[in-house]
Amino acid sequence: MITKNEEFIGIVERLGSNGEGIVKNGDCVVFVSNALPSEKIRYKILKATKNYAFGKLLEVLVPADERVRPVCPVFEKCGGCQLQHLKYPVSLKFKSTLVADCFKKIANLDVKVSPTVKSQMEYGYRNKLQLPVSSVDGETVIGFYAENSHRIIPINECFLHPNWSEKLILALKTYMRQNKILGFNETLKIGTIRHIVCREVGGKFIITLVVVKNDLPNLDAFISLLKESFANFSLFININDKDTNVVFGDEFRLVYGEPTYKSEFLGVKFNVGVLSFMQVNTTIASKIYQNVVKTVSSDENVCVIDAYSGTGLMTAMMAKRVKKAYGIEIVEEAVEISNKLAKDNGLTDKMFSYLGDVKDVLPSIVNEINNAGDKAIVVLDPPRKGCDEKVLNTLINSNISEIVYVSCNPATLARDIGILVGSVYYDGKELKKAINFTPRYEIVNIKPYDMFPQTKHVETVVHLKRI
Repeated sequence: MITKNEEFIGIVERLGSNGEGIVKNGDCVVFVSNALPSEKIRYKILKATKNYAFGKLLEVLVPADERVRPVCPVFEKCGGCQLQHLKYPVSLKFKSTLVADCFKKIANLDVKVSPTVKSQMEYGYRNKLQLPVSSVDGETVIGFYAENSHRIIPINECFLHPNWSEKLILALKTYMRQNKILGFNETLKIGTIRHIVCREVGGKFIITLVVVKNDLPNLDAFISLLKESFANFSLFININDKDTNVVFGDEFRLVYGEPTYKSEFLGVKFNVGVLSFMQVNTTIASKIYQNVVKTVSSDENVCVIDAYSGTGLMTAMMAKRVKKAYGIEIVEEAVEISNKLAKDNGLTDKMFSYLGDVKDVLPSIVNEINNAGDKAIVVLDPPRKGCDEKVLNTLINSNISEIVYVSCNPATLARDIGILVGSVYYDGKELKKAINFTPRYEIVNIKPYDMFPQTKHVETVVHLKRI
């Protein structure tokens, strides 16, 4: 058995699901970050068990043809990116393969996965910046966490964001230095500022400082620094004094600018506030939403149920193209925003929002659509953990003719599609493979989208039709 701190030389066989290189060392599988397939590398064992281990790349002895020089100087330390060292077209192929492998291993399905839709921008694509702020030895640090830790890697800019990120970080550092403000140290429980969060919407910026107590001195100085780089912005203070990994506390205070900004996305008008959800890559989000809307709007008798509808942006887009669109959302505030969005876009007779759990609300909406002689299609866009088993059973028992599933997690996507198709099932709490099953649904298409270039993450849209 290999042990911690041992050093080895090996050949990387393939990439793992997190973008790390996989090396076989006897019977042990070793995961080595920043290593690429076919490379000969020297690595050090950081952690070892009987069957697998984690290693640190010490030296690339023979590099792969696909290797490129990362643009970020802290790429190998920061946990934000995993694939900057890989040529972009190859990273797209990796993501398609990743999705197919998840369907094979988890759902027991051999599927054809379309090529991953590339992002228009490989860098500078993110419209949202969220950085932890801390202090070490009395000095403030602003950056991203190292992978699998709460140790902050200091940065001056992030190449996944436009150049406004550098200006924002510099303004905050200057303000904190000039006013002797420390970042919050989680261990020592000292300092004031925990996070800075910024959302860019059409050239306007919503900036939030998350603090443990509401006593920041000389905020006018920070506002003046922001004015040097940002023509239109709002500044919020958020109070979060809890011992938690959740970024925001419950209390927001607007100290400068407008509380919301008006925006428009694919023909839908909406207001963006400090808590509004938006996809971080606008161009890829538009391609995904257009794909979903095109898929569900096949004829005039279609009614769409948008499960996990959030604030109703996609619901509104579909309402413009189908007979009726129903949104189901468990968060009351989101439903209120959705109702206002329907009113602002003249869709009150076509767009309807329901407050509640999908498994409870879905059957009655399906019955209403069926009784009217219309066709029901369900769009699923759940959080990373995927759909609750009860939701999937509700869909199966409701005999829905078509389902469009949007996911940011290939593993939970494969699991849920497998359950809907019938290739896997839960036996108590364990997921088991079905033997000689008759599929309930045909998988029409699986299309990944590169919402998050340079990272291991991928967004995927799956279209199912009832057999």
